[in-house]
Amino acid sequence: MVSVENLSVEFAARPLFTDVSFIIGDRDRIALTGKNGAGKSTMLKIIAGQQQPTSGSVSSARSTTIAYLPQVMELQGGRTVMEEALLAFEHIREQQEEIERMGREMAEREDYDSEDYMTLVERYTRAEEHFQMMGGLNFHAEVERTLTGLGFERSELNRPTSELSGGWRMRIELAKLLLQKPDVLLLDEPTNHLDIESIQWLEQYLQQRAAAVVLVSHDRAFINNVTNRTLEITCGRVWDYKVSYNKYVQLRAERREQQLRAYENQQREIAALKDFIEKFRYKPTKAVQVQERIKQLARIVPIEVDEVDNSALHLKFPPCQRSGDFPLIVEELSKSYQPTSYVISNVNLTIRRGEKVAFVGRNGEGKSTLVKCILGEIPFEGSLKVGHNVQIGYFAQNQAQLLDPELTVFETIDREARGDIRLRIRDILGAFMFGGEASDKKVKVLSGGERTRLAMIKLLLQPVNFLILDEPTNHLDMRSKDVLKEAIAAFDGTVIVVSHDRQFLDGLVSKVYAFGQGRVREHIGGIYDWLIQHTLATIPATEPAPAIKSTEPAPKPEANKGLSWAEQKAVARKRRQLEKAVAEAEAAMTELEAAIKILEQQMATPQGASDTSLYERHSRLKQQLEKAEEEWLTASEELTTNIN
Repeated sequence: MVSVENLSVEFAARPLFTDVSFIIGDRDRIALTGKNGAGKSTMLKIIAGQQQPTSGSVSSARSTTIAYLPQVMELQGGRTVMEEALLAFEHIREQQEEIERMGREMAEREDYDSEDYMTLVERYTRAEEHFQMMGGLNFHAEVERTLTGLGFERSELNRPTSELSGGWRMRIELAKLLLQKPDVLLLDEPTNHLDIESIQWLEQYLQQRAAAVVLVSHDRAFINNVTNRTLEITCGRVWDYKVSYNKYVQLRAERREQQLRAYENQQREIAALKDFIEKFRYKPTKAVQVQERIKQLARIVPIEVDEVDNSALHLKFPPCQRSGDFPLIVEELSKSYQPTSYVISNVNLTIRRGEKVAFVGRNGEGKSTLVKCILGEIPFEGSLKVGHNVQIGYFAQNQAQLLDPELTVFETIDREARGDIRLRIRDILGAFMFGGEASDKKVKVLSGGERTRLAMIKLLLQPVNFLILDEPTNHLDMRSKDVLKEAIAAFDGTVIVVSHDRQFLDGLVSKVYAFGQGRVREHIGGIYDWLIQHTLATIPATEPAPAIKSTEPAPKPEANKGLSWAEQKAVARKRRQLEKAVAEAEAAMTELEAAIKILEQQMATPQGASDTSLYERHSRLKQQLEKAEEEWLTASEELTTNIN
């Protein structure tokens, strides 16, 4: 579909990548990976035709359509959500106008036997067939399904886009791209503005309905669930792995070990050649051999080792005073911004010292509202008690706006660091992608994502005993996420994490508070435990059709002819019981299959592969599924016998 040939890109005479070639085929699901600055976003822009390479080419068939979602884009207002999404079908409207124009021309002309007229008829016929094949104008239902899948309520579809935040408007742009059904879909960090449910919907869409996909993402669970191929940009080249991201990580480690061994062997060979040259350089009897060694040395092509930072960096929050046993107690808390509409209502929760909990739910369901109540930023109804000696450290998505723009990155952190941690400032900055010259940049020249990461480092250095983190991973790469996750896991205080990143939450939190429809529901267990229960709760149970009540005696079936009225009633009652048993067994099988699928996705992750509790739960669910299948088979056979 798309062929990338001998691609090279240079910035200020510095090569980003050189002589890169690969092909994007139909149904490819490609994860584009590499360290920050390796050129992932640049590669997407070049494939999309928005940037020209220094040399090389990107080619595709004329009919191939390519759609691109960048991380940041300028969004226009002035339309409603539905009107903006319908722009995805502008080409269909243009096609309809062209068909109507050809129809008018055919009606006006009278040269029916001419070759030109027959050509017009053929063009009209082909265009009409293609138009009908594309669904004509019957696309409103599909637009609504896509928007609701990405988190919009039906009541919001007529809302002006000018009233929406940038994140919600980015969802509309993503919806427009999906609705266009391009041959190649290029996505740069598509999950940054999505909640867990919307991410899962997008995963399913990309798996089942998209043609070819190339995506850049730091959401490890999302990449694992979507992709079947991994392109890694490293050392100015592209390595192509025909495997999922998890398998790629394993193969990459193996390849790097091979590179290291080859590199060490080459260094020994180079050292031996140089040794010989230095030892016999001035001996006439060895002149020929010395010249041979010099030529041999010149022919050696240096072996490059993949760029990996293996430095073990472990961050710890500075010590802080111990808080009370119950840092937060909320009772019957409600908050409304309008007299008759509550964002959250009758919330009750108690968080113990040392607990790490997650706030999850669709955007707009009240997670940030409750956080603001905890921080005392907004009034509310009900009771909220912050415990004794609680010192709160808060990371908001707009935290970056509070940084001093005139300080450098290093100065910003140097002013926060205390004690031994000051000796490791450079290492900490490097872990969060501020290594080398980047640490000397002034805050005012940093991008929004860079400022966010810098604000996160500041928080890590503050002596607090209660952390509240609102979407802390949005602008972090996978290594930085791991550093942050390890630091939070080792933190002996209390933590609330508002996040949609399942991989980040997995193994970190032991309790989930789910926000939805104005309520907050507590779930004991990790994020995947909650996802399993949430999936089961949203699967509609299969119920037998309700019996129609009548005052007249039921007609006697031919099969029951000769039975007394009491016996016929007993047969009918037995049949209803069997029908109910079949329906309940089918519902149980559906629920268990969904739960097993979620567990298997988790078991496919590196952390899940070593978690024995997952395998135990998987085994129990499999046993329950076998039992449900046996019950369904038994009830079905009895029902068939009863009917006959």
